[in-house]
Amino acid sequence: MLKAVILIGGPQKGTRFRPLSFEVPKPLFPVAGVPMLQHHIEACVKVPNMKEILLIGFYQPNEELNRFLSSAQQEFRVSIRYLQEYAALSTGGGIYHFRDQILSGGPEAFFVMNADVCSEFPLPEMLEFQKEHDDGRSFVIQGTTANRKQSLNYGCIVENQDTNEVLHYVEKPSTFVSDIINCGIYLFTPEIFHHIGLVFQKHQQDLLLEEQINGWQRAEVIRLEQDIFTALAGQGKLYVYTTNRFWSQIKSAGSAIYASRLYLSQYHKTHPERLARNREGSPIIIGNVYIHPTAAIDPTAVLGPNVSIGKGVSIGAGVRVRESIILHGATLQDHCCVLNSIVGWDSTIGKWARVEGTPSDPNPNDPYAKIDSETLFRDGKLTPSITILGCNVSIPSEVIILNSIVLPHKDLNRSFKNQIIL
Repeated sequence: MLKAVILIGGPQKGTRFRPLSFEVPKPLFPVAGVPMLQHHIEACVKVPNMKEILLIGFYQPNEELNRFLSSAQQEFRVSIRYLQEYAALSTGGGIYHFRDQILSGGPEAFFVMNADVCSEFPLPEMLEFQKEHDDGRSFVIQGTTANRKQSLNYGCIVENQDTNEVLHYVEKPSTFVSDIINCGIYLFTPEIFHHIGLVFQKHQQDLLLEEQINGWQRAEVIRLEQDIFTALAGQGKLYVYTTNRFWSQIKSAGSAIYASRLYLSQYHKTHPERLARNREGSPIIIGNVYIHPTAAIDPTAVLGPNVSIGKGVSIGAGVRVRESIILHGATLQDHCCVLNSIVGWDSTIGKWARVEGTPSDPNPNDPYAKIDSETLFRDGKLTPSITILGCNVSIPSEVIILNSIVLPHKDLNRSFKNQIIL
């Protein structure tokens, strides 16, 4: 029997995802037409003998999360539960705190995944890989190849080329260590809790000694990467399964558009029914496009490539949308143009208006390039990136919004370029 744990974080995170994370917890943000988390769940339920999926985070249980969990349980016929941390306990502390729930029923192994990654999730292959190494008692990290410069932004893994054993692990090193990086997808046996427990005890002892100096801290805050993997490396227990399939982090809104492109291209294999087709009386589709069945779209509109249209969206005549996510309830009036942008819930774009951003894609000439986590500002100026309209934003006719972030509930009256509109 197997289980899966998805680490969803909490409200103090996701600041790079604003203003979109104001309206919906980041893990429920729709990517390629379905909530980010659903891609993880769909991958988990395909694994034979998967009995339960646990979400761990410190979001207050809210209506949106509860609704998602109950509909996912009905759709996938598997137990899906949310376990709320009393505080942010980091990646290792969260699973250690809920170890009894994870171990109940006696799973022989369990997956742990970060919610903010997009991937093909080769989970059956990781299971097979684990069985081949150390008689299935080993721990497995999914790794992928990055270029030398970008590898410094991730956990770096030095492996034994012959056995795939992790010899050395460094989180975000200051100099180049390895081009194999941690994907934030793991396969553990219950023995991992012994190793996390040792770190917990050490933290408790350290706190007793340092209480006078540091003030109040939590021994339960344990990081899988720095505290566990670094210690396990070179002990013959930790192995890396390196994949060459697609993988990306979803840290910023711009990376959500890139993740949407990756998932939409995967739909040809996994969910062909989610991709729109060119039919008489339907809009013109270029490349991979997802359209929610409730969207009303004029047949003269041109959509794609890489477009996701949400629930109840209304799109008028002659509208052009490319490389964008249009969230539910938005209205795109006749002949407007939306490129490299995210249009927020219930927003309106007037006739002949243009909303455009700059794509933040990986370098197409480098097969190992990952998407860069751009800082919001560079040299005191807003870094050109995806244009984001928060919820309920109104763009008047014939204006241009370029490389800008518009906070929710704004009625704009003129054009803007390279600005955050508060």
